[in-house]
Amino acid sequence: MTIYKAPLDDMRFALYNVLGAEKVLAGLEGGGDHNRELIDAVLDEAARFNEQVLAPLNASGDEEGCHYDKATASVTTPKGFKEAYRQYADGGWAGLTAHEKFGGQGLPHVLGALTKEMIDSANIAWGIYPLLSQGATDALEHHGDAWQQDTFLKPLVEGRWTGTMCLTEPQAGSDLGLLKTRAEPNGDGSYKVSGTKIFISAGDHDFAENIVHLVLARLPDAPAGSRGISMLVVPKFRVNKDGSLGERNKVAAGAIEHKMGIRGSATCVMNFDDAEGWLIGPAHKGLMAMFTMMNAARLAVGIQGLAISERALQNSLNYARERLQMRALSGPVNPDKPADPLTAHPDVRRMLLTQRAFVEGGRVLAAYAALQSDIETRGTDESERKKAGELLSFLIPIAKGLLTEAAQECTKEALQIFGGHGYIAEHGMEQFVRDARIITLYEGTTQIQALDLLGRKIMQLQGAGLKHFLGEISDFCHAHASDEALALFIGPLAVAAKGWGDLTQDVAKRAAANPEELGAAAVDYLYYSGYVTLAYFWARSVLAASVAGVPADVRQSKRDTASFYFARILPRMHMHKAAIDAGVATLPEVI
Repeated sequence: MTIYKAPLDDMRFALYNVLGAEKVLAGLEGGGDHNRELIDAVLDEAARFNEQVLAPLNASGDEEGCHYDKATASVTTPKGFKEAYRQYADGGWAGLTAHEKFGGQGLPHVLGALTKEMIDSANIAWGIYPLLSQGATDALEHHGDAWQQDTFLKPLVEGRWTGTMCLTEPQAGSDLGLLKTRAEPNGDGSYKVSGTKIFISAGDHDFAENIVHLVLARLPDAPAGSRGISMLVVPKFRVNKDGSLGERNKVAAGAIEHKMGIRGSATCVMNFDDAEGWLIGPAHKGLMAMFTMMNAARLAVGIQGLAISERALQNSLNYARERLQMRALSGPVNPDKPADPLTAHPDVRRMLLTQRAFVEGGRVLAAYAALQSDIETRGTDESERKKAGELLSFLIPIAKGLLTEAAQECTKEALQIFGGHGYIAEHGMEQFVRDARIITLYEGTTQIQALDLLGRKIMQLQGAGLKHFLGEISDFCHAHASDEALALFIGPLAVAAKGWGDLTQDVAKRAAANPEELGAAAVDYLYYSGYVTLAYFWARSVLAASVAGVPADVRQSKRDTASFYFARILPRMHMHKAAIDAGVATLPEVI
């Protein structure tokens, strides 16, 4: 059985020391109540719940998986999952960051992000159920009308109901313009929704008394393509105007997928057969609501990558310190024992440091992005809210793309450290590898994140978020240019940031001449952007660790890991630049 211990010390270091979140939150609307004492208390309780309740269910949930009853078209989750969800809902976790007017606690998004990391480290398959509810909550809060919010949001926030996002169809995949699900008006404001959706996480389960499906569909007068998509709310059980539940709606799970990983999460084929639903927002404007929940979900999936990397690191580090294998090249480290620990070997240390560099740097990135969400929603200055929104929008594809791809590398290295034992199920490493594989695919593949970053955030939006971020890096480098303790990092960071700006301009020029250049460059551009982004947060981490009061071992660990990152990982950006420079000509149309 694998271990999990919530990394509270490093979470607090990222939150308070690196990002100064206590001061930032205090300056926001209602932030006076969000002090360090409250935040620490929530983190402590979240650690307890995840270590004691969710983590022990991770392996058993994977082994058992979900069960589908064809006769009743219903899904039962693995043993212990339903009971854990009841504890989660009773503890108020479902409404942690939701608005108070809907029954939520209104706590900062950055606290929600750290809590989510713990959930997904403990049990990523279980964590998918509340993730989808959060997406539905966001969409209804921003786009639902008053009666929809009153009817659906309050039970979602309480955790009595759960939510889904029903987007994908068999013939459409990620191309939502091809979807065929239709919604016919009933004449009383409701619609009859018919169609089939696939890959619907938490589409059916035994957690809650009702499931609220947010469904993309076409109205009879819809224009072709993505401009003709509407969003509707379709509950599993019909809901009366007083909020009470009515009869079963005509929506049911047609099957569950048999998956490579996250087997404790019910991934369903959902069939809608004249199911009753209501339009969310204006007709044919469903993509606006979809992107509200999709952007939140994409950052959440990036956090999943961070979370599973953290647990893989904990277990491989523990194993490497205890496992005795061979002798160090320079001579015995433990001459009184038959062999030296794996940590005596340089390449094992390389694998461990690679994981640590992505985990601890990625944690700052995820918390920084979540903090921008807090500023955007509760900032007291309009220009600061706008800037935070642009920063967040820009960073989401980087966080989702890089942290999920890094999880592939981290879980692979963790398994490698275990050697043949890593390939054996009882050690748990192979589950991490399997579970991590999906996160580069759902909520938009890495290629889709890259096209969003380069095509939309850079080309269409004129790089507004990039300009803010490069300006922030430039200000940091100038402020610490004469700091000898940071000399190892400031110079390379300044060069990398300038190179990022130059590369962006070059790609934009080439794409203007040939749009295919954008598609050829996008994934390498995302990686390049991600590596420079983490370099900035590692430089900030070294600075934060150098102040008085930070324990000496933390100071040394941060500096050592940052040095490793700058020397061995950041140079990967040159490889990606070379690939971008090679251009679309190296990708022949006929293969």
